[in-house]
Amino acid sequence: MSFWHAAEGLPQPRPALAGDSTADVVIVGAGYTGLWTAYYLKQAQPGLDIAVLEARFAGFGASGRNGGWLTNSITGGRTQYVRTSGRAVVGRFQELLNDTVDEVISVAAAEGIDADIVKGGELNLARNPAQLARLQAWAADEAQWPEAGARLLDRRETDGRAAVAGSLGGLYQPHCARVQPAKLVRGLARTVEAMGVRLYEDTPVTEIRTGTAVTSRGVVRCRHVLRATEGFTAGLRRSHRDWLPMNSSMIVTEPLPASAWAEIGWNGMEAIADMAHAYMYAQRTADGRIALGGRGVPYRFGSRTDDDGATAPATVRRLHSLLGEMFPAACDPRIEQAWSGVLGVPRDWKATVGLDPSTGVGWAGGYVGTGVAAANLAGRTLRDLVLGEDTELTVMPWVNRTVRRWEPEPLRWLGVRAMYQAYYAADRRENRTRSAATSPLARAADLVSGR
Repeated sequence: MSFWHAAEGLPQPRPALAGDSTADVVIVGAGYTGLWTAYYLKQAQPGLDIAVLEARFAGFGASGRNGGWLTNSITGGRTQYVRTSGRAVVGRFQELLNDTVDEVISVAAAEGIDADIVKGGELNLARNPAQLARLQAWAADEAQWPEAGARLLDRRETDGRAAVAGSLGGLYQPHCARVQPAKLVRGLARTVEAMGVRLYEDTPVTEIRTGTAVTSRGVVRCRHVLRATEGFTAGLRRSHRDWLPMNSSMIVTEPLPASAWAEIGWNGMEAIADMAHAYMYAQRTADGRIALGGRGVPYRFGSRTDDDGATAPATVRRLHSLLGEMFPAACDPRIEQAWSGVLGVPRDWKATVGLDPSTGVGWAGGYVGTGVAAANLAGRTLRDLVLGEDTELTVMPWVNRTVRRWEPEPLRWLGVRAMYQAYYAADRRENRTRSAATSPLARAADLVSGR
């Protein structure tokens, strides 16, 4: 269980599906994507009969285990989209994701969902010369995209936001908010239920067919069935190689004393990441902790997923060590909890949303860890696709993309394992040599990844 859920206590279980049923729309997965889709569909057409089928409980997956970054990222970057869709469309896509951050904040307020949201922006740090060179190159590219609003900071400006040991500079963008993920997903679940959506828990779906969702507890027939299973997609029949389930791990400290926060600062509640190849991400929680995450055991052979969130001791030690390096004032407080989650990675590392009008089968996800905001935009896009409306959302470059499948095993496992070993080695080399050049090991890993 994640700290986010533990802090709230597990919710009362909802009923499971009790045999065969029918609906207008079936949504598979009660995370952000599924719940936002249900919310916007019900809002647009209150008479729709919508059933959400969840294998465990609402928010069990990435939506209740993530780092709490509500940010405007275009998953996988903009370059490929510019080639396929043009500069103007991609610029508008970026603006829509900027606006999505405010949309989530606005809906949460309107629906009475208190998710500890603070819009403090996103701060990416460089902690060695090679990272700084990449940060500066990124900033130069961002300067060509004023829609995103990113701004390069020198060391003094960066330290003024958060005193991170060894920081050489930062890139700040304002379209990001810190959230408590479990509070947000639980609030959404309560909201859609109040709107009349049927939410069934402990109802794992084993197969999605035209007009049908097959579960262990019965078959639900419908006009549209929408897949919102993210990192658990590999468990569905015929979807084993669609998206790779990538693991990410987190730790959280006990609340830090006021003296530690006086040293660290971080009063703007920015979401913080670094420019390492095996990067980290962190937030300052509402109750004064540091929650910090990164890759642990990135992938399990055969696309197996870890349901209980157990985290290897070596991963906890690595994250704890990184916490101490970056925030020396946080060395003494104990690590209160560690957990892991799984996210969905398409072969080209880009999110997608779509609907096959001939079958009524739709999908959204593959966010590669940037889904807290993107899932909301995906939900609104699925609404328009299901309702058959031609809107600006339905022509964005992530809609109805064709993505090739991942390689069969053992190539998949060997490739991901080699890729992350190279990234870890590249980070160690860059920290040791203090050269401004990116390690060739990381460049080789980029080729393997296909990003």
